[in-house]
Amino acid sequence: MHLLSALNQEFLARGWNRKPTARLLTELAFHVTLALGGLALVVVSRNVLLEALGVLLSTMGSLGVATNTHTSSHYATANRRWLNRALTYFGYPLFLGMSATYWWQKHVAVHHPTPNVIGLDDDADLLPVFTITERDVAEARGLRRWWFEHQALAIFFAIAFNAANVQQTGVRYVIGCLRDPARRKAAHVYDALMLVGHVALWLVIPAIFFGPLAVLALYAVRVVLLGYAIFIAFAPAHFPEEAAFLDREGKGRAEYFRKADYILLQTSTTLNFRTGFFGRLFCAGVDYQIEHHLFPGYSHVYYPEMSRILKRFCEENGYPYRTLGWREAIWKSLVVFSRPKPVYPKLEALRGAVPVAEARRSDAWELTFEQEEVA
Repeated sequence: MHLLSALNQEFLARGWNRKPTARLLTELAFHVTLALGGLALVVVSRNVLLEALGVLLSTMGSLGVATNTHTSSHYATANRRWLNRALTYFGYPLFLGMSATYWWQKHVAVHHPTPNVIGLDDDADLLPVFTITERDVAEARGLRRWWFEHQALAIFFAIAFNAANVQQTGVRYVIGCLRDPARRKAAHVYDALMLVGHVALWLVIPAIFFGPLAVLALYAVRVVLLGYAIFIAFAPAHFPEEAAFLDREGKGRAEYFRKADYILLQTSTTLNFRTGFFGRLFCAGVDYQIEHHLFPGYSHVYYPEMSRILKRFCEENGYPYRTLGWREAIWKSLVVFSRPKPVYPKLEALRGAVPVAEARRSDAWELTFEQEEVA
């Protein structure tokens, strides 16, 4: 960890630990305006093409809210902890209908320390319906084996339920916490209130003016398209074959990964993908997942500049640093459903197995620097 500490000191010296709160709030306001403006266009328009444009714009704005809130959930938007939490409650449960406390547990507390570790990271475990590991396919029998071998035929349609699945899983998590006095905290109460507020703002109140069927139909379309948007923004960092899967090595081994080579764990299981100006705006740092996983408290605004130094650091110290084109990364995120990838038994098995340098021209990327901030 001393290598990472030295790197962190260099980033601190460059001032990248400062929170660009005003810029991030401006970006959030833009995304919210785009999301709501797109819906307004659907409501007032009588032209099918304009309605389709409105739905598309609203989906893009909603994705921007999701990725911007992702930064806040890591306390990287503002210096004040309460403001980061308030922004997370606004973006996830109130605006998107996705539980904030479930996100903090699943993503921040579990996924980040153990990315792509089968048995620990739920993002890497799609069972019982789907799998992207060779081991699951090999162990399956009968109809289950046949399904895994043909699941790719259904994955495009399954992604449509991606956002809805996050919503309902989060609601179940919050209800479970509220029912259990040992787990219940004030955060779960706030989360539940925001989820109720989401239903009121997005379904109940609009239904009074436009009728329940029309509102439900538009809401369903919005959630379906958001499912696809979330997939193309978040899956490319961990789904392609280049992002290694690891075995948890038995029960109770979460602590093993916390004490193992942290840099190797993060860089071998995580990928970056290239985007242009607008892609960076709507991805808000999820396109720089290597930087984010190693320095989650830094604002995504600084990731493009950090990447120049971190890439060189990884190459000099024998750690992988891979970047794919966005379309290539999305395609490979889908390919693993037809060609599942292996599960490595130990983290040490990845040393030397994952290439340090990018081998293809498509992996070489031009750095474009945009000033954004660290948390």
